[in-house]
Amino acid sequence: MTLALGDTASVTRTYKAGDAPAYAELAGLRGVPDRVPEPLIGGLFSYLLGVELPGFGTNYLKQEMRFLAPAAYDEPLTARVTITRLRPEKHLVDLETICEAADGRRICEGRALVYVEDVGKS
Repeated sequence: MTLALGDTASVTRTYKAGDAPAYAELAGLRGVPDRVPEPLIGGLFSYLLGVELPGFGTNYLKQEMRFLAPAAYDEPLTARVTITRLRPEKHLVDLETICEAADGRRICEGRALVYVEDVGKS
């Protein structure tokens, strides 16, 4: 797997208001949330790291997320991960994580540290 500084991957998802009761039930919440639950936004980063960049075989070591604004149902959210540091000798990859609404509002920002066995192999 060849990885480079600045490599990026993104995904856009829309969480429907009609699905909110199901989210609440699955999470064991007492009420239906009036905005997209933060763990669903975090799940977008998990998807990207495990499927897109770095991809299969990635092991999460650390995730930091700061939520800056609420995410409304029925609006597209775009999550993006970008490689900011590679440490092939330790099999580590640092990534910036950002989620934005369609209007450009930053919903969440943070960092992830992942272990990738073959980070330096091509």
